[in-house]
Amino acid sequence: MRVIMGIGQLLGFVGATVVLVGMPGPNNIYISLRSLTQGRRAGVVSAFAIETGSVVYILVTALGLVAVLEASPELFTVISLAGAAYLAYLGVKTLRSSGSSSGLGTLRAEPLGRVFRAGVLVNLLNPKAALFFLAFLPQFTTRDAGAGQVRTEMLLLGLAVLVIGLALDLCYAVGADAIGRRFRSPRSTTIQRYLAGGSYLAVSLVAALTAVKL
Repeated sequence: MRVIMGIGQLLGFVGATVVLVGMPGPNNIYISLRSLTQGRRAGVVSAFAIETGSVVYILVTALGLVAVLEASPELFTVISLAGAAYLAYLGVKTLRSSGSSSGLGTLRAEPLGRVFRAGVLVNLLNPKAALFFLAFLPQFTTRDAGAGQVRTEMLLLGLAVLVIGLALDLCYAVGADAIGRRFRSPRSTTIQRYLAGGSYLAVSLVAALTAVKL
C-alpha cells in the first residue's frame, strides 16, 4: 500500500481538521457546559463520550455505510432533527432542574454514566459530525485504490481525527472548568442554569435550521 498523502497534504489535513473539529458546535458546547456546571471530571467524561461517538462514525465510514445516508438525504435530515430535538430536551431539562442541596452553587450533578451516554448520543445525532465524516474525510483517500486500501486509509485518517478531536475536547473541558471555578457560588446557581439551558436551546435551533437547509 502506498503512502496515503505527502507532507503538504498531511499538514493540510491536520490544519483543516483542527479548524473544523475545534469550531464551536453541539459537541464542544456540550463538553463546555458539562464542565462549567459540574466540574472538570464531568467535562473530561463528556470529551471521551464525544470521541466514542466519533469511533462509531469512523467505523461506519470505513465500512462504506455512509452511502446509505448519501442516497437518502431524507434519512440524514431525520437524524439531524432528532439531534436538535435531543439538545432541546437537554435545554428544557436543565432549565427545570433545581440547584444542588450541597450549597456549593452548582447545578444538581448527574451521574457520570448518564453524562457519558448523553455525550455519545449528542455526537451521533450531531449534523456537523456527520457531515465531517461524510464529506471531508473521504477527500483524503486514494481515489483509484481498491476497497481494502480505502477502508484501511479511512481507519488511519479516522484515528488521526480521533486523537486531534480528543485533544481539542479536553482543552474545552479544562478551559470551561477554569471559568466555572470563578463563578461557582450559591448565588450563581440560577445564572448557570439559565446559561446552560439557554445555550442548549440555541444550539438545538441552529442544528434544526441546518438540517432543514440540507
